[in-house]
Amino acid sequence: MKNFVEELRWRGMIQDIMPGTEEKLMEGPAGAYVGIDPTADSLHIGHLVSVMILKHFQNCGHKPFALVGGATGMIGDPSMKSQERNLLDEATLAHNVACIKKQLSRLLDFDSDAPNKAELVNNYDWMKDYTFIDFVRDIGKHITVNYMMAKDSVKKRLSSESREGMSFTEFSYQLLQGYDYLYLYEHKGCLLQLGGADQWGNITTGSELIRRVLGKEAYALTCPLITKSDGGKFGKTEKGNIWLDPERTSPYQFYQFWLNVSDEDAAKYIRIFTMLSREEIEAAVAKHSEAPHLRHLQKLLAREVTVMVHGESEYEKAVAASEMLFGNATSDALKSLDEKTFLDVFAGVPTFSVSRESLPMNVLDLLGAETAVFPSKGECRKMIQGGGVSIDKEKVTDISAMIGEESILNGKYILAQRGKKNYYIIKVE
Repeated sequence: MKNFVEELRWRGMIQDIMPGTEEKLMEGPAGAYVGIDPTADSLHIGHLVSVMILKHFQNCGHKPFALVGGATGMIGDPSMKSQERNLLDEATLAHNVACIKKQLSRLLDFDSDAPNKAELVNNYDWMKDYTFIDFVRDIGKHITVNYMMAKDSVKKRLSSESREGMSFTEFSYQLLQGYDYLYLYEHKGCLLQLGGADQWGNITTGSELIRRVLGKEAYALTCPLITKSDGGKFGKTEKGNIWLDPERTSPYQFYQFWLNVSDEDAAKYIRIFTMLSREEIEAAVAKHSEAPHLRHLQKLLAREVTVMVHGESEYEKAVAASEMLFGNATSDALKSLDEKTFLDVFAGVPTFSVSRESLPMNVLDLLGAETAVFPSKGECRKMIQGGGVSIDKEKVTDISAMIGEESILNGKYILAQRGKKNYYIIKVE
């Protein structure tokens, strides 16, 4: 068996670890779980850190459990939050859980015959029939209010000036999460709970509950909250979260996120978000340092994570799309882009509209009169004669060329290019 704790240690993925965890895991295969709050119908890359820990856990010969919080998601975890979450109804949560299960199956092995294949569990299954009276009698009596109040997540909320404390609903969250650990310890053999650094208080409540109820030892390990070298929030862009759902964040945008991280962040993220070995990573870092402008590390990082989440085919499409603006992309490559990726690639370029009835239209009229791609037909003529005008990545060589239906991309766009770097979208309405 590989040493799981040592694997995380060199990758910089350990924040807190309970004494004895490493030794316990080296005794033989064990179970561990990560809890995921289904507040949306997709995971984002903030969740990916915990999922990678489960992936390493499975790779080291242990059995990973992904707990989707169908019950606790109805309450909302107060950890490090400044205000109470909106409560989700049962139908929304069921939908979110189903979508998250599908995404997780791409990242963990759920389907092989291996004894350590991953399992998905939903705490709604064991909480739905547990009455409030039974819960406070069986579980609540074991954990004191003093113990719960001492947690950093609770103290931070109670001392916050921005709101009036926290509700009993949220206060009870750590007890519910603690019961999840107790249940999985008893029924699934989970000896370890994993999570982000903000979960340490909730996780240790669970191990304390197991100690008090069963008189057994249970363990805890958290990873650091991922940050960016410039102090910005990891996984956030101007458009919001970077999601794993291709409908929310296209594979092209996803690939671009990783491609555009700083050298410092790339060296950190490649350890956390890939399964590359220590030797492969050290070799890549050394190669990058020889010619940083080639961005070897960022390209390798973007490749590994995009293939892992979206597959090889979507990665190749993302690379091809990335070359649209800066490389020698072909007309065929442009026509292969779906509408969302096309709009992502050319986001922010000037856009004009023409009516479908006006087509076909002479290229000079289209670019120099009907739209303002050129200030005049005369300037357009000169640039065509100088070889500087393209429609849909094909050079225009004839000033009498007619632009019609055959030039429309995705049923509604024509891409005009003036010189090497100036792009214009003509929307056909």
